[in-house]
Amino acid sequence: MKRVAQFYKVSFQNFAEAVKGDFPEIPDTDIQEMYEKIMLPRRATRGSAGYDFYAPFPFVLAPGQTVKIPTGIRVRIDQDWVLKLYPRSGLGFKYRLQMNNTVGIIDSDYYDSDNEGHIFIKMTNDTNEGRTVEIAQGMAFAQGIFLEYGITVDDHAEGVRNGGLGSTTGV
Repeated sequence: MKRVAQFYKVSFQNFAEAVKGDFPEIPDTDIQEMYEKIMLPRRATRGSAGYDFYAPFPFVLAPGQTVKIPTGIRVRIDQDWVLKLYPRSGLGFKYRLQMNNTVGIIDSDYYDSDNEGHIFIKMTNDTNEGRTVEIAQGMAFAQGIFLEYGITVDDHAEGVRNGGLGSTTGV
């Protein structure tokens, strides 16, 4: 098995700013406690391909609702590898919990971005059965899988990333 990456927490300041941006009602003292309890992603079993991402705080998604979760996590990845993010299989199966971008792609050069490579996960409860999803703090809600990738023989990309969503294309 190849060892190609290492998870870290982003700085407290980065995490706090991200939480305050979308959840201004959360008190600073609660944000500090959430930060201290952030668990780095890990596999549940030897045979697991996915690294579970854990909720830094509880959230509830009624049918049709969306939430953007600042995970407090960043990852250093070897060149020629990518981290792909998905909802936990059971949550997708039971509640039709969906990632808004279908599959999250974390490139190896994202780690050094201005936002410290902070991984955000945006999810929607897309149920057609009227079921509400309740995620407790510390519960695994998403999973990431590392995959090796190739490039074309005529590839000469020279761009440098500095940011997250849309930072390489302006979209």
